[in-house]
Amino acid sequence: MMQADGRYCIGRLQKMKKMNKSDSKIILAIESSCDETAASVVRNGREVLSNVISTQIEIHTLYGGVVPEIASRKHIENINPVIRQALKDADITFDDIDAIGVTYGPGLVGALLVGVAEAKALAFALDRPLVGVHHIEGHISANYIENKELEPPFVCLVVSGGHTHLVLVNDYGEYDVIGRTRDDAAGEAFDKVARAIGLGYPGGPKIDKLAKEGNPEAIEFPRAAIAGAEYDFSFSGLKSSVLNYINSCEMKGIQYNRADIAASFQKAVVDVLVSHSMKALKNTGWNKFAIAGGVASNSAVRKAFTDICKKEKIDFYYPSPVYCTDNAAMIGAAAYYEFIKGITHGYDLNAVPNLKLGERI
Repeated sequence: MMQADGRYCIGRLQKMKKMNKSDSKIILAIESSCDETAASVVRNGREVLSNVISTQIEIHTLYGGVVPEIASRKHIENINPVIRQALKDADITFDDIDAIGVTYGPGLVGALLVGVAEAKALAFALDRPLVGVHHIEGHISANYIENKELEPPFVCLVVSGGHTHLVLVNDYGEYDVIGRTRDDAAGEAFDKVARAIGLGYPGGPKIDKLAKEGNPEAIEFPRAAIAGAEYDFSFSGLKSSVLNYINSCEMKGIQYNRADIAASFQKAVVDVLVSHSMKALKNTGWNKFAIAGGVASNSAVRKAFTDICKKEKIDFYYPSPVYCTDNAAMIGAAAYYEFIKGITHGYDLNAVPNLKLGERI
């Protein structure tokens, strides 16, 4: 049986629970890792006072995916107005801010640099601490916002366009990644299959919608397993199988059903996500499970985990859709727990596009 370290400081948690108003910490958080420019004001890691997101989906849809240079330029245009709106919505001023939190990796390097430069400038001008946040840690921390009772340790599945991670959350800011994708992330596979059947970008929500009209048992697509790495994922073969099915139908002049393809592909992804996650929960002996990331808002993913967790008597947590996709509230939540542990960064903080979870710069 796999052993997991569930260490966390009871004394610190009790102190946090007793925190009075004078102990309140307000974080101004910034997120710009991909194509959303976001700012949020978060109190004590769990209370969102404002959450402003400027999306670029309409622009990048023209190109069938995110264009990094365009994303960076739009971040530069949007970041100051977004921060001003976040402060206005929270009904506070810069004087009320205790620290600045910002995503510094992983992500698109040009996009990250915009947020990091803005955060460093604000931290310097306001003489406030600067807290760099790992993007995936932000996604995990999104679960704390609406699930006030959730505390480590627990198992979390992070599924998005760039990441598919199975993580042991041992404590706030302390993680063991026990499974990750060897090739395509789940969200990336959704986008590529959506493009192949003519749905366009972004693929995840469109596959989810179309799949409701199809038969998930219509086509048997593969479920990959990796020898010697029971928690790792691989979706490249599944994606290729879908493309081969479409090409075969076209070569033979057979009309295929797009809804059946979407439903069958989605079921294959969900089956793998569920089986790996349940195996991790069984081997740790933990009974708390959370999902995070853009794909966590997928209706089939949520239903499958809701059903299996109810059956297995596992406490299941997930964020609202607005906190699943990239947002700054999740960064504010993660930054708070770093900040109260005394973890801050200097003005030499830089963007790290390939930053690993648990790695500190």
